[in-house]
Amino acid sequence: MNANQIIRRPLVTEKSTLLRESGANVIAFEVAPNANKIQVKHAVEELFKVKVEEVRVFNVRGKMKRMGKWEGKRRDWRKAYVRLKKGEKAPDFVEGV
Repeated sequence: MNANQIIRRPLVTEKSTLLRESGANVIAFEVAPNANKIQVKHAVEELFKVKVEEVRVFNVRGKMKRMGKWEGKRRDWRKAYVRLKKGEKAPDFVEGV
């Protein structure tokens, strides 16, 4: 699996923004469901040219949703919080948010 398949998209949420502003230097990503911490670390380092200190990954269960009388479920997905080493600058998509 290459880096573009592992990192699906950055997550810019209230929690991830607060983590960045507090000086934690943490970025959140949606990653492939079968990706592990080591693969996520190498993918972030390859795509964004930064050094990663720590990766935390966990599974997020999809929510149950209704449309009229029909009920369905959104897909499960995997989230990763990536902490960069001190002195590393976050990628541009995080700046100014």
